Amino acid sequence: MNIIVCVKQIPDPETPAASFKVDEAAKKVIPAQGIAPVVNPYDPQATEAALRLKDATGGGKVTVISLGPDTARDAIKHALAMGADEGVLLNDPAFGDIDNFQTANALAKAIEKLGGADLVLMGRASADWDMGVVPTGVGQLLNIPVVTVAKAIETSGAGLKVERVLDDGFQSVEVSLPAVVSVSNEFGEPRYPQLRQIMMAAKKTVQVWSAADLGLGADEVGAANRAMPLEALYVPKVESNVEIIEGDTPEEKAAVLAQKLRAAKLV
Repeated sequence: MNIIVCVKQIPDPETPAASFKVDEAAKKVIPAQGIAPVVNPYDPQATEAALRLKDATGGGKVTVISLGPDTARDAIKHALAMGADEGVLLNDPAFGDIDNFQTANALAKAIEKLGGADLVLMGRASADWDMGVVPTGVGQLLNIPVVTVAKAIETSGAGLKVERVLDDGFQSVEVSLPAVVSVSNEFGEPRYPQLRQIMMAAKKTVQVWSAADLGLGADEVGAANRAMPLEALYVPKVESNVEIIEGDTPEEKAAVLAQKLRAAKLV
């Protein structure tokens, strides 16, 4: 089975709130000093799903794609250390500040340039923006079915059987191939690369493709061509007012609280 996994590098979600800053004028997040970016936490599950399917089908190839700056090689190298076979980095200044729709378009072009795939796997969402729309966008552009938020994937005849996570339970669906599937954290813990695998991955070459390599024109990339313009980016201010209810007994406190709630027309 020929599988492509899309991964992303994001700011560390464990960054202390005091270190998180936004340039409101430039509408950009200011990288926290001394805190390296990390692999999107949902993406190793997608890589794990690809490797399990490769093992179950007795062979094939797992290719990893990431769109981002040169540091995004680390996200690819992590997947290679887990056991993926090849890596491709989409790196171009024109990819700066693009939106999810432009990202989906670039990934779809890269998948086509690779000759397509039996299956495209992604994390359920990117933990930085947490929108989860890129898998669906890639599926639409490639004109293939999409199954989202998968917790289990197995082969079923010429297709796949996928168990999805719903708000109130789970859903089992079958999908023909080729397809796009986004993988949730409920899939389970991904394998942890051993030192020898990490060293081997460090020696593997990662191809680098620009926007021109993908056949993307100047009108398809760049912040000016976003389908969803970014109007503002800021850290929300959270304010809270706390009032201590006084009273000698719990009953007195309850009575005072009730009076205040009535005065505020909350009860």
